[in-house]
Amino acid sequence: GVDVAKLFLPPKARIISEVDRTGRATIYINDGVGSETQLPLYVLVDEKTASASEILTAALQDNHRATVVGPSKTFGKGRIQNVQALPSGSGIAITKAKYLSPSGRDIQSVGIAPDITAKTCAPKDSAMNCLDGVL
Repeated sequence: GVDVAKLFLPPKARIISEVDRTGRATIYINDGVGSETQLPLYVLVDEKTASASEILTAALQDNHRATVVGPSKTFGKGRIQNVQALPSGSGIAITKAKYLSPSGRDIQSVGIAPDITAKTCAPKDSAMNCLDGVL
């Protein structure tokens, strides 16, 4: 998500903040290499859009770089977890940090709402069908 966002955001744009349990934040800023900021950009999302795709979507939406289009909000995965295997063969997921969008939104269990709701857009539809009436 972070590296892809760098391709479409202007230099020095905030991409995402990673906040650990102590409140210490690591802020990811675009270094500007290869940034394309002139072309109109639309991001298609649905309830299965999660994790790195949500980082990209939030970065582009909060920086007013893209219009987010879809039939529903995204999944809402805004946590960084380490999965540790246990001797029994089971595992445990430890949450080590959370992501905050450039505007400070915590998307965990909330997701990202589209700017434009495309009610006729289904998972097997083409991008053109989903963007019908938008472009």
